[in-house]
Amino acid sequence: MRFNRTLLALAAFAAATVAHAADKPEGYLCCNMRSYGSEMSDINYDEEGMSIVPFGTPVKVAGQGPKKLRLLIGGKRHVLANDYSRDLGSARFTQRYVVAEDPRIAAAAFPDKIRDAIASARLTAGMTREQVLMSLGYPISSENPDLAANVWRYWRSSFDEIQVAFDAGGRVSEISADVLTRQQVWVP
Repeated sequence: MRFNRTLLALAAFAAATVAHAADKPEGYLCCNMRSYGSEMSDINYDEEGMSIVPFGTPVKVAGQGPKKLRLLIGGKRHVLANDYSRDLGSARFTQRYVVAEDPRIAAAAFPDKIRDAIASARLTAGMTREQVLMSLGYPISSENPDLAANVWRYWRSSFDEIQVAFDAGGRVSEISADVLTRQQVWVP
């Protein structure tokens, strides 16, 4: 009887440990994210003083709530705020940004021009949706509920919108943006 209780206690502990590990995933950052110190947002603005945390950076989820994902990156605490994709639950939001497989492995097979565009958080003709995600991050779900849509909308700031147009094959055909934004984002 005592042996069975011990086995049950160990099984319960193992189940709790597995559940805890699932709640605190480790993986890689899906995409380039702009950071102001330790603060990031799903809108991924490109404002003065911001730096890029590159796609493929190893991350560990330290906690999550309805509006914030707390991450450990290189042992330092970061917060990724869910400012504009609140229709996504915490788990789904986390799964977007923390991926199990290192995206740099896939990127190694991309043509040089596309790899360079992604590394600089820019766009070029012929990129796939996956490559755009690596480069600019996810478009906010409040404005882009369907990732299969022919146009994705991004913002570099509150006033600088970028519309990324995909052709029938799912590759970037063009972007629409003001002249200055286009020069900063587009690789001809």
